[in-house]
Amino acid sequence: MVPWVPDALSIPHSLRLKHLIRQLLSPLLGTFLSRQPAAQLIRETARRQWKLLVVNLLSSLLESASEGATFGVIFLVVELLSNTHAPTAVTWASKPVVSWITGAPAWLAGLPTTPLFLALLVLAVMLQLVQSLTRYAGLVSIGYFAARCKAQVTARIHSQILRLSYPCASAYRVGDLTDYAAGGPDAIRTQIEAASQILVTTLLIAVYLGILLRLSPWLLLAAGALGGLITSVQRALLPRLRTGAHQVSGIQAEIAARITEDIQALRLLHSSGQRQSADQALRSRMGELEGSLRRQSRLMNVIGPFSSFLPIAAIAVMGGLSLLVFGSKTSGVLPSLVTFVLALQRLNVRFSSLAGLFNQLADNAGRIGRLNAILSPGGKAFAQEGGVPFLGLGQEIRLEQVHLSYGGSGPDALKGIDLVIPKGATVALVGPSGAGKSSIADLLAGLYEPSRGRVLIDGQDLRALELGSWQQRLGVVSQDTFLFNLSLAENIAFGTPGASREQVRAAAAVAHAASFIEALPEGFDTIVGERGFRLSGGQRQRIALARAILRQPELLILDEATSALDSESERLVQDALEALDGRITKLVIAHRLGTVIQADRIVVLEAGQIVEQGNHGDLSARQGSLYQQLWLNQVGAGVG
Repeated sequence: MVPWVPDALSIPHSLRLKHLIRQLLSPLLGTFLSRQPAAQLIRETARRQWKLLVVNLLSSLLESASEGATFGVIFLVVELLSNTHAPTAVTWASKPVVSWITGAPAWLAGLPTTPLFLALLVLAVMLQLVQSLTRYAGLVSIGYFAARCKAQVTARIHSQILRLSYPCASAYRVGDLTDYAAGGPDAIRTQIEAASQILVTTLLIAVYLGILLRLSPWLLLAAGALGGLITSVQRALLPRLRTGAHQVSGIQAEIAARITEDIQALRLLHSSGQRQSADQALRSRMGELEGSLRRQSRLMNVIGPFSSFLPIAAIAVMGGLSLLVFGSKTSGVLPSLVTFVLALQRLNVRFSSLAGLFNQLADNAGRIGRLNAILSPGGKAFAQEGGVPFLGLGQEIRLEQVHLSYGGSGPDALKGIDLVIPKGATVALVGPSGAGKSSIADLLAGLYEPSRGRVLIDGQDLRALELGSWQQRLGVVSQDTFLFNLSLAENIAFGTPGASREQVRAAAAVAHAASFIEALPEGFDTIVGERGFRLSGGQRQRIALARAILRQPELLILDEATSALDSESERLVQDALEALDGRITKLVIAHRLGTVIQADRIVVLEAGQIVEQGNHGDLSARQGSLYQQLWLNQVGAGVG
């Protein structure tokens, strides 16, 4: 009767070995050899930093060679201590381990026992010194390489985020983008350092296996069974570790995003009494993270204790077997036994280290996956690049049958907009909330492209222009003013390289911001704090207005730019803006109609369409018009 053989065992041994090696190395080789952006970036950096990699490889080889030589010295020392007379060069040269150290026995054999013993100790110290120095060189070289890769990845992630189109970038949460920028470089560093340690550890394992093979192939089979058990456990754990790593990375990204949003929304959380609710929501997610991390900890820490216990038990058995293996020899029993047990113990340590490194790679798989997700071009839209440089506005800005959809199932934000903004004119957009006023401003600022229709600059489609050169000639002031955590002077000069302090002061004076700035203890050098929290809403708007005026823009877009100002400040700013009439083309979006009565043309929008156009006198006198209704409502309510 033919015994049943499992299908797995019927596979040729060489194929099973290749499959096993491929499974073990997939988390490592997948990162460096795949077509994913992270792997490509590492390879590009490796080509430029090849000298560091050569140093790392040579130091790894030297470290392994010095380790093997150290075992030869150990054999000599034990042989010397276990014999009453010093061995001869011939007997030493015949030893299986010692014969690897060519030339050493010849000059040591002629020494008396005591100097010989001291010479061996000095040789052992020198070999360990060489090993330590080469290890240091290897660690430093791979550290330099990892630092370079980290710098490259950080810059690449930053560039990738800035290259995304505004709608695409806006689809990400700020916390997610922050986590990408923070976690990606560390993932690369971990991957590279782990790969370097795997190389060193593999070379050392080869040395130990060679020593064991020279001493006793039969005892090496027992050591191989030990490695097989450890490998089997690891094979079972790696898929679960990778799955858990992706889960942990996802939860950590969500937590980072939530913390960032809570910090940005501190004012809202305090004013709405939602601090406790936000805290509880985060604690709930932290509970999920804790559970996932605990599961990862249980899986990752199985290998260490398991691989530490087995060798001790195996060594006890092998100690007895080694007496049978080496007992028939006339000499060298004790040196062979000591060398074998020591090499086996070091082999076990390296196997445990190797298992830990592969676990580390598996745990890092989630972060590498997130890095590839942000660097990959798939599923992303990028900002327009290239095109005809914009040199200046000659005649007009024209919108022709412009439609705009933000996606989703809702109606278009703009429907068939036809609008002309002559050079030097002031055009005001008014209408109820959601009418599409800010959407027109977003189109002119190049943040969005029309779903249909065209935006023409002197007859040239905006999509054919070099977008950056157009945007650099715009001044945009909105309700949501962003200030950097820099000085007031630096905030005003943002976007105007080379602006002098006198020019900054002049722009601040036009925006009626100079008076409150100079009243501050540090004046224009005052640091405004994160997002300008040290300033009032009106002060922030005046700083943003000064920033826009300093640019001397071709088109000044004011989106409720005076909404946070008191009546007196608003009047002063309006006077300043009127002084710019004829020199700067202005698009003014206003809710308070009293701020736009001097506009050259007032465009009234409703539900994404232009329903009326004209000046204030004509529109306010037109019976039944939407503008007249809005004007009367504001006048009756005392607004305007």
